[in-house]
Amino acid sequence: MLVLALLLAFTLQTQDPPPVAREFRAVWVATVANIDWPSKPGLSTWQQQQELLAILNRVTELRMNAVLFHVRPGGDALYVSKYEPWSQYITGRQGRAPEPPWDPLGFAVTEAHKRGLELHAWFNPYRALGTRDTEAAARTHVSRTNPSLVLQYHGFSWMDPAAAEVRRRTIRVMGDVVKRDDVDGVHIDDYFYPYPVNDAQGKKVDFPDSLTYARYRKGGGKLARDDWRRRNVDLMVEAMFKAVRAAKPWVKVGISPFGIWRPGNPAQITGFDAYSEIYADSKKWLQAGWVDYFTPQLYWPIARAEQSYPVLLQWWVEQNTRHRHIWPGLATYRISDTPQAGDIPADEVLEEIRVTRATPGATGHVHFSMTALMLSPDSLNAKLAASVYDRPALVPATPWLGARQPTKLALTLRTSPAGERVVLLTPAQGENVWLWTVRTYAEGAWTTEVLPGTARLHRLPSTAPDRVQVTAVSRTGIESAVARVPSF
Repeated sequence: MLVLALLLAFTLQTQDPPPVAREFRAVWVATVANIDWPSKPGLSTWQQQQELLAILNRVTELRMNAVLFHVRPGGDALYVSKYEPWSQYITGRQGRAPEPPWDPLGFAVTEAHKRGLELHAWFNPYRALGTRDTEAAARTHVSRTNPSLVLQYHGFSWMDPAAAEVRRRTIRVMGDVVKRDDVDGVHIDDYFYPYPVNDAQGKKVDFPDSLTYARYRKGGGKLARDDWRRRNVDLMVEAMFKAVRAAKPWVKVGISPFGIWRPGNPAQITGFDAYSEIYADSKKWLQAGWVDYFTPQLYWPIARAEQSYPVLLQWWVEQNTRHRHIWPGLATYRISDTPQAGDIPADEVLEEIRVTRATPGATGHVHFSMTALMLSPDSLNAKLAASVYDRPALVPATPWLGARQPTKLALTLRTSPAGERVVLLTPAQGENVWLWTVRTYAEGAWTTEVLPGTARLHRLPSTAPDRVQVTAVSRTGIESAVARVPSF
């Protein structure tokens, strides 16, 4: 018996748990036109907060780990800003502050971190208004304070990407958020120059920047107009990356461009040419290292050869010469209980997640958008929870933002007055723990839990575990050495 006991003890000591899964599991929460939140403008502060908490709770329940929260849909702010007016999507009128006062972004960051979720602030760098009617804008909106920076295009007001002041304004707004709020990332989407439209005769309507381009040429500029437009966007992307890195080196910078760089890349791909139509040289930004993660919007099914999800994903992975994170965007919004043309079943998104996992170099994904996860069409949430999200995952590490390993912690086992056994989680002196991982071995199997770094104790399951291991995780995703709970 003694030999068997020693053999069992040795086996438990030498048997290591599987590593914690690493996968970015995120969702966009869009505020423009009240797509995802708040459900409509003019709700009370309490109602808005309850809706936002419901979103964060759903993300947590699904074992996801990040939210991309829309904070500047169009020259406005969903937070207390000294530079731009309150968004109309909060109160129904741009410039009107919520009453009683609150800061949606600050609230979202705090509540996300309580749940162990990353919160990325999502900005639109150029859109000014979803209308040409600048009379509806607040007095402090750019269309009123500096109308020369705003151009009208097909029912929209658009900040001129060629204007250096537009670039400075965008970077100043982003920098203000990064310095003031404890965000985990800064994110921009696929809106650069506006998507082109045709007139009644079917002719493409050009963006009205002739005067700006003429000034550029008069000042000695040599670039052709299309190249000049691309250069304008390049300058903004590079400046954004450098400004965020200078303000807080651990904050990630992400871009979610249109999923096709140029038709013919790779050869079978056809469709919209973002390079020539909205002047987005997204491959250049990735290869220049101006991002920490890249989320091409791959909103097409696996089986559609001309825009195949796995083919495009593989192409983007191959362009990733700087080895940044590739986390594609998924068209979860197209899932429907009663599919129509263009809709997809939930199983399509699940299979795209599996394809992504099977593609070396791709380590996560982002759902567009949160409404789909709240409504759960085609039993989406149950299918996610039962298969691809059946266990928690850490965000993949970003060691180029900080590779220091957290100090190994010392664990203490206690019995509570109620008879529960708890593990005390005490960071090393001076250590700021972002997350804890707790792996428990009981009844012949390991289970994993990921806890927020603010947790200071963990209740063990009622079934007596044979072994418990804990690691601390840094803000950049680096795990400490394993600490083992003393024998009990």
